[in-house]
Amino acid sequence: MTIMQSLPTPSRMFDRVADFIATTGPGDIPADVLEFAALLVLDLIGVTAAASGMQAGRIARDHAAMHWAAGPGAPAARLLFDGRTTSLPGAAFAMATQLDNLDAHDGWQPSKGHAGAALFPALVALADAGAGLSGRDALAALVVGYETAYRASAALHATTADYHTSGAWNALGCVAIFARLRAMSQPMLREALGIAEYHAPRSQMMREIANPSMLHDGTAWGAPTGVASALLAEQGFTGSPAALVEFDDAAFAWADLGETWLTTAQYIKNYPVCRWAHAPIDAALALRAAHGLTAEDISGVEIDTFAYSAALYQGVPETSPVAQYALAWPVAAALARGRVTVEEVMEPAFADPAIGRLVHATTVRVDPIAEAAYPAERLGRVALTLTDNRRLETMLRSASGGPVPRATASEIIAKYRAFATPALGAARTADIEQAVLGLTGEGSDFKALLELLVGAP
Repeated sequence: MTIMQSLPTPSRMFDRVADFIATTGPGDIPADVLEFAALLVLDLIGVTAAASGMQAGRIARDHAAMHWAAGPGAPAARLLFDGRTTSLPGAAFAMATQLDNLDAHDGWQPSKGHAGAALFPALVALADAGAGLSGRDALAALVVGYETAYRASAALHATTADYHTSGAWNALGCVAIFARLRAMSQPMLREALGIAEYHAPRSQMMREIANPSMLHDGTAWGAPTGVASALLAEQGFTGSPAALVEFDDAAFAWADLGETWLTTAQYIKNYPVCRWAHAPIDAALALRAAHGLTAEDISGVEIDTFAYSAALYQGVPETSPVAQYALAWPVAAALARGRVTVEEVMEPAFADPAIGRLVHATTVRVDPIAEAAYPAERLGRVALTLTDNRRLETMLRSASGGPVPRATASEIIAKYRAFATPALGAARTADIEQAVLGLTGEGSDFKALLELLVGAP
């Protein structure tokens, strides 16, 4: 933070945030926000299912089962699409790692990152360990988590110079969900937020962009940090006041809490790669469709985008993490195959000669208009040189998937089916879809949904 304050007693802003977390129920949330939250759950489930066979998820689940076991009398939770039981922080770690390692989950553009990949695992772990939870109460808890996490992200980005990963702030959203579901007292919540903020991973995002790995966006440690911090606070562990909530220079981020709903201001990723590559992918697909192009028709590819996007990997990847943090590769795949799906970011695709040729024919430039628009927008354009010497190009365009216009229910459902069906089969995919879309109804049961999710694919 840019200032340092001593706060022996809770600030007025903490009191307001604590009241929001404790009292915001389904009836206090606009109907469209609750409905969109259910669609976010569906989207996150689809990505988690698609990631279930990836190496990072398998390692994380095995690690949690071996090393994060629940002790005698401790709450425990089952792992999604696995079924083994671990401690609550262990479950949050394993599921967040799996989800975060397929870069297709929701995000809020000003945060430069993602909350759902941490919040959903925390919600699942707490719900599975609890006695019962209605669908509407689960959605309300998730919304409270989103609203808390993204405001913490705004405060942190505004008051620090480093570009940190999402784990630095989505841990606070996990605390909010914990507090909501386990009815934490305000003094205990204050300690939990302080512990989580202090221990949350302020890891360097651009180091991961330059050297893609299974670390991804820091969420693998943001989620268990939030859950473990709340458990510690329940046992009497103390923490310094959360600067992102209580310090004066963070106040702007919380001014519209409960009035403006950031949950519905999120985008939905149409492709399982870094959001920074999405506008060029959209542009490439538009040119391909409009002119009936094949890879053989194209001799050169030019991408204009913003600086962070231009920093993405430019070669042919050798691993899935590199493919997900690449720019030339997914654009070339869009031009060669007319799609960028999970298949295009998995190792067998990297030997495709048509995609590889286009990658080597690609040049990338930083566009000043796109650079000035970031992070409010992710802009990009593509120009193609054809083998007959024609030149085709698009205008600068925003990435698809929202937030303006907001992704529709039919679009999100179609994406969910595309991601989930190969892993789960059509029947199970349909049963989960029906259960999730029913969460907003009176009498819905979130725990019943979990029974559809814990079994292995």
